[in-house]
Order: sequence, then C-alpha cells, then structure tokens
Amino acid sequence: MHPRAEEFAAQARDRYEFDPAIREFPEGTKTAADAAEAIGCAVGQIASSLVFAVDDRFVVVVTSGANRVSEARVAAETGVAADDVRMADADRIREVVGWSIGGVPPFCHASDLAMLLDRDLTDYETVWAAGGTPTAVFPVTPDELVSLTGATVTEVAE
Repeated sequence: MHPRAEEFAAQARDRYEFDPAIREFPEGTKTAADAAEAIGCAVGQIASSLVFAVDDRFVVVVTSGANRVSEARVAAETGVAADDVRMADADRIREVVGWSIGGVPPFCHASDLAMLLDRDLTDYETVWAAGGTPTAVFPVTPDELVSLTGATVTEVAE
C-alpha cells in the first residue's frame, strides 16, 4: 500500500476507530468517472472531497461525483456572499487539510474544518471516498460519513 494511504488508514483507526478497507488502483482514480470505472460503481457513488476557500476560512464539501458544486449554495450554507467562495489552491489545500488534491479523504484532516456533505450521497447504500492518494479509495456508508465528519447534510449541487 502507498505510504500516504497507509498513513490515512492509521489515522482513521487511531482517531476515529474506523478501519477503512483501502483499495488501490494503479491506473488512478483522479476523476469521479475514473474512480467509478475502476471500482465498478455508479459515478454518483464517488464521494469527492473538495476544499473551498470561504471568506477567510476553509470548508470541505464532500460531493457526489455526479454533481458539480454550486458555490452559491456553499455561500448560502456558510453565510457569506457567493463571490466570497472559491476553490482553494493546491498549496493551501495541502497545508490546511494535510492531503494533496486527488487524494483528500473526507476526514483525518490536519485542521478542524467546517464540513458539508452532498445530500445526494445519502441515496446510496455505500459510497467510495479518497484514501489519501489519487489511487486509493475506500467504501463507507453515508451514515458513517456523517458520523465521522460531523458534516452538515445539504444540497450542494448546481
């Protein structure tokens, strides 16, 4: 297993008593479509963790791979103007979240961050999230995701 995936799994066990069943795909799971194809699931079952700069803070939005996040909805949920919400840049994501783009898991972050979870993920029995690298994923139920992340379940899709 890739060292970063091992690090995520160890953190998940130590911090949350959750043992993620990491699966690695050498061909990569960089996009939701790639991940769904590799896993053999619907694109909507991919739980993509996206980091947004919201005013002077950061918010992680765990969204269905079938959706595009509406910055206006993130703004409304976080109480800021729509033009105060933007995707965070890669360097800040690595610094604030502790993981690189493409491998950001939905929990085990370096900072305590606000979390939003796409309501559409709750339509599935199991979803698949990044496990610390662009080639590692793990299955989790939506209820477990809510419990592990403390996320607010809301409409985030355009």
